[in-house]
Amino acid sequence: QVQLEESGGGLVQAGGSLRLSCQVPGRIFSMNVMRWYRQAPGKQREMVASITVNDETDYLDSVKDRFTISRDNRNDKVNLQMDSLKTEDTGTYYCNVVHWGETYWGQGTQVTVSS
Repeated sequence: QVQLEESGGGLVQAGGSLRLSCQVPGRIFSMNVMRWYRQAPGKQREMVASITVNDETDYLDSVKDRFTISRDNRNDKVNLQMDSLKTEDTGTYYCNVVHWGETYWGQGTQVTVSS
């Protein structure tokens, strides 16, 4: 069973910052694209950012220039630095990987941005 463990969520005021981390099993981390998704109440889950093994990144338009995804190759973690947070960034954030055709999710970490 593949376990992805997120951490770093919390409550922050608009304009503030949070840093999310996801611990990934090493054999999976080194081979695959890593993604962060989020889901707001009453809305569909959406992909926020992705990063390849070669550090190529992609972002949801609404978070470009505010969020930064990165790989910590020494510790097998994928991080999401979130700056200039807005109330609309509120939601549960999930780490995601597709490995050999199987999709794995973390348990999610809550991010709440207050006005």
